[in-house]
Amino acid sequence: MSKAFTKEQDGADIYDELPDRPVSSNNLVTERGLKLIDDEIAELQEAHAEASASDDKPRLARINRDLRYLSARRATVQLVPAPDQTDEVRFGSTVTIERDDGRRQTFTIVGEDEADPAKGTLSYVSPVAQALMGRSVGDLVAAGAGEAEILEIR
Repeated sequence: MSKAFTKEQDGADIYDELPDRPVSSNNLVTERGLKLIDDEIAELQEAHAEASASDDKPRLARINRDLRYLSARRATVQLVPAPDQTDEVRFGSTVTIERDDGRRQTFTIVGEDEADPAKGTLSYVSPVAQALMGRSVGDLVAAGAGEAEILEIR
């Protein structure tokens, strides 16, 4: 078969564009979350310049995808001020719960991009955060396979 009728990839075009990361329709953030987005965009812009200079196509593809995602998130930010009341759990609240196995955990309810449960932050769309929202100290909520009591709201 003549090479004129085949399209062989030279390897470079497979890195042209990676699939976009999904962007949710809601983008609530705390002040800290907004700063994290801005900081990450700045870091990616620096990394983009380095990758461009070294013609690192796979790295450029990843950076471009992440820049598209964060730029879309930044453009749709809905900054939510820290709650000034502690009568019920709201976005931005810090909540201490006690699970039915005796474990005490403290979480801050934050935006999707700043959530890291291992560091004590829960996305407001997570099941536990959803169970906590609008509840008060003393309330029992579903938490995993069991229940948890809200001990404190800050």
